[in-house]
Amino acid sequence: MIDALMSIAVLLIMPPLLLGVITKTKAWFGGRVGPPVLQPYHDIVKLLRKSMVISRTTTWVFPLGPVATLAAVALAGLLMPLGPFPAPIRFTGDLILFAYLFGLARFFTTAAALDTGSAFEGMGAAREVTFACLTEPTLFFALLVLARMSGSLSLTGMLHGPEQGFSPLVAAPLILVAIGLFVVLLAENCRIPVDDPTTHLELTMIHEVMVLDHSGPLFGVILYSAALKLFILGALLLHLVSPFHTGTAWADWPLFAAQMLGLAVVVGVVESVRARLPMPHVPYLLLAAMLSCGFGLLLLVR
Repeated sequence: MIDALMSIAVLLIMPPLLLGVITKTKAWFGGRVGPPVLQPYHDIVKLLRKSMVISRTTTWVFPLGPVATLAAVALAGLLMPLGPFPAPIRFTGDLILFAYLFGLARFFTTAAALDTGSAFEGMGAAREVTFACLTEPTLFFALLVLARMSGSLSLTGMLHGPEQGFSPLVAAPLILVAIGLFVVLLAENCRIPVDDPTTHLELTMIHEVMVLDHSGPLFGVILYSAALKLFILGALLLHLVSPFHTGTAWADWPLFAAQMLGLAVVVGVVESVRARLPMPHVPYLLLAAMLSCGFGLLLLVR
């Protein structure tokens, strides 16, 4: 019970910190001081205290979108085991619900964007859904590889693996899956080289253009949902690239937090040394990630 409550607390509190670390890392690479690491918390609180401006052309779908998106992403987070600890909610086959909760969140986000009647937001929604056609198969291939290696159909069993650990013979599939999941993490969270979360040019936006008409608390919910999604996919990736633990809860929680912050630094480094890909080249990157996880599955079942 204590581990479950700790998992929920970490899941709710820590995600905005990752955005602050990424921004600070990019500022360091650019020779700037940058905003404080805790700035995302201040931004979300400030937005929650503001009033909203809602267009008269929108319907009830517009305010429902961010709230439903947050609910879907938060439920997916409850299915994700953090570090060596079990997930607060776990059952056989929860990997299917986990994957489709992200799809449900995307549906509500794009529905809210289309509800505005804006051509720009419709363009962003079309790009978001198109790229999702490549990221979702990548995620499913990765989950199939983990299910095959662990013999479990629950996320907790899959990601914690067998008690004796994974065999060295499956190192190659794990590396291929980790590469594919890292690309999915960047794409699903609109990070460089797929998208630039700081851009102000609508023609090059993907996710950001879909939330141009949101303001106040609704925009604060969107920012928090984005941070939560980054945290969940980061926790998934850490199970593959850094599955280390000490066996004691008082040391494993700080270790998990340090690993998540290290992953945020890696994302910041990637965004600092890489330029954004031209829009026509993004599908090639996502297709390469899907093939990477697909080849991992083929190596496992050969």
